[in-house]
Amino acid sequence: MTAPGWPDDAVALEALQDRLAAQRPPPWRPAGEPLVAAVAAADGGAGLVAAAVLARGPRVLAGTTVTGPAPGPYAPSLLALREGPLLAAAVAALGRRPDVLLVAAAGRDHPRRAGLALHLGAALDLPSAGVTDRPLVAVGPEPGPARGDTAPLLAVGEEVARAVRTAPGVRPVVASAGWRTDPATAAALVLSTTAGVRLPEPLRAARRRAREAR
Repeated sequence: MTAPGWPDDAVALEALQDRLAAQRPPPWRPAGEPLVAAVAAADGGAGLVAAAVLARGPRVLAGTTVTGPAPGPYAPSLLALREGPLLAAAVAALGRRPDVLLVAAAGRDHPRRAGLALHLGAALDLPSAGVTDRPLVAVGPEPGPARGDTAPLLAVGEEVARAVRTAPGVRPVVASAGWRTDPATAAALVLSTTAGVRLPEPLRAARRRAREAR
């Protein structure tokens, strides 16, 4: 499949999401400690700020921000309309190609199984995984109490994500399969980039950078 673009209306985006969800590209498996790019966006007055950082494990190596207009308001399951092009520009501005993307958005845990985390990976031809506070459409049990405990999250009988306990005593995060990743790989990536707190360190750094640049 040719790398998808960024539609500018909901009807076109939903059709593209259906096409992306049907794709089953070769799965990605990390070799050693991958170079991770984490991305997040924040409202910045009249526009948006997108931040990207590079990291190995929880160690952040570099980062950048880009700004641009907000194409429209936030709409559930259509986040790519608002944030997609700017997040892609932030990854390009890093100047170094990562091995995998960690995105503050859903992947296959999505009504059409192709949220922004999956779409961004396909657009940039990079494996990707999503991280969210709560499931978007999937359901499942709580993981165990220890760091590293996980539980499957299902949507219409398909495992699309895993709930991951990243530290004892904290609410689990959702690791969503994305482009060329499955739930197990997404969960492992989340755990490998988390150090003592709930969210992966690269995503924390990207969110902080985006907020500070507003």
